[in-house]
Amino acid sequence: MVVALEMDWRHLLFENWPVDPALLRPHVPDVLDLDTHDGKAWLSVVPFVNGAIRPRGLPRWVGLSLPEINVRTYVTYQGKPAVYFFSLDAQGVAGVLGARLFHHLPYYYARISLSVEDGGVRFRSRRRHPGARPATYEATYRPTGEPFSAPEKPLAAFLVERYGFYAEDLDDNLRFTAVEHDPWTLYSAEARITENTLLGAERFDRPDADPVSYYSPGLEVTASSSERADGRQ
Repeated sequence: MVVALEMDWRHLLFENWPVDPALLRPHVPDVLDLDTHDGKAWLSVVPFVNGAIRPRGLPRWVGLSLPEINVRTYVTYQGKPAVYFFSLDAQGVAGVLGARLFHHLPYYYARISLSVEDGGVRFRSRRRHPGARPATYEATYRPTGEPFSAPEKPLAAFLVERYGFYAEDLDDNLRFTAVEHDPWTLYSAEARITENTLLGAERFDRPDADPVSYYSPGLEVTASSSERADGRQ
């Protein structure tokens, strides 16, 4: 068991595509049910900075800040909604190894840069993980319009108000990590994606529909240790 972690998630783009649930079903463990909104499953790519990562209770200044990007969908287990990750690419070798070991997540080492310029975010990621399928993502994104609270809009709430994630360990046991944070403040996002091979690396074709995109300046997060989802030790 690992201690709970505190961190900041900053400069997030939520890029979300509606897809036929049948396209995702073979990629998600049978024990999990796909969660849908208006009959569609959703495939999302989320670049951001994971900042001030430290054990709960320690001051923020001791934490590490690392950019990362994930590919995910939305699931339930025994009626409890959460996120399921297909891949997570991150800059730090130690963080990648720790997340694989303690949270059973499919993290990959990548070279990532993120900069904030003129109110927008420039993000670039190139996977460098030994033995992994190559994957690249390059984008520029920024908020537009007025901020809103995600729970006020049903689709936004479905996509971002998720308070945990499921993963499988090496023995195929389903595990759950709880994630605590305030409700998300979002903006509509203007995003120019110049390259995205992350979906192809997971054997997904690029969806035909245009993505629904949101930006968030971020919030503070606490993640629990990973536990067996069935409550057994």
